Amino acid sequence: QVQLVESGGGLVRPGGSLRLSCAASGSIDSIKAMGWYRQAPGKQRELVAAITSGLGTNLADSVKGRFTISRDNAKNTVYLQMNSLKPEDTAVYYCNFRVGAWWYAYWGQGTQVTVSS
Repeated sequence: QVQLVESGGGLVRPGGSLRLSCAASGSIDSIKAMGWYRQAPGKQRELVAAITSGLGTNLADSVKGRFTISRDNAKNTVYLQMNSLKPEDTAVYYCNFRVGAWWYAYWGQGTQVTVSS
């Protein structure tokens, strides 16, 4: 059974930084892509950043220049470095792995990020 375990969320002041991590436990092969989504209260879940097995990346316009996504294939782990955080970045952040020929989706349980003074 594959599980994604997230860590690194919390409360930070505007302009601060946080680093989220998401590690897969259990047997997992052929990870096609890893990504982070977020969902703020009353809003739809949105893609924040994604990285493919070929290390191509995609970032939402709202986080370009502030967030960086990276991965460690040996550890089946994806990271999201978040700098210059803004109150509008407040949300629950979910990691997502796409696996296998059918790009099956696994989700983490979510970690709260709150940006407030």
